[in-house]
Amino acid sequence: MSLHSDIESIVKSVGLELYDTVIVNEFDETIFRVSVISPEFEDGKRKSVNLDSYVELSHLLSPLLDVTSPVSGEYRLEVGSPGIERKLTTLAHFKKSIGEDIALVHGEKEKLRAKLKEVDGNTLVFENSDGMHEVDFNDVKKAKTYFEW
Repeated sequence: MSLHSDIESIVKSVGLELYDTVIVNEFDETIFRVSVISPEFEDGKRKSVNLDSYVELSHLLSPLLDVTSPVSGEYRLEVGSPGIERKLTTLAHFKKSIGEDIALVHGEKEKLRAKLKEVDGNTLVFENSDGMHEVDFNDVKKAKTYFEW
């Protein structure tokens, strides 16, 4: 099994869903970031994950990462939420963001702000005040969720 699938199994064992893993360098420090979300919904919104779940997951992941390091050299493990406003870079990210407001650039720098209604194969279906919009995932240049304050 790969490190990613091992991490995904541990995340599922605590009742959460793996959103993403990423290695970043900030202030001369390497960080291995594991982002998780709740698979449950309440009132049409994805439930939040409590701090105790992040701590538990950190303790479960640490021994695995001690044996199978995600990077060479020293790093810091961060387990948390991908955030209310987050980049969408994979089809899986879009599938996990159905029902959320998305801002994206596609095609020849066309911009769209709309609610993601469904993902059908590679087709992303959005709805806003102008109606329904379909965008091919391969045409997406940049996308992120956004929160209307």
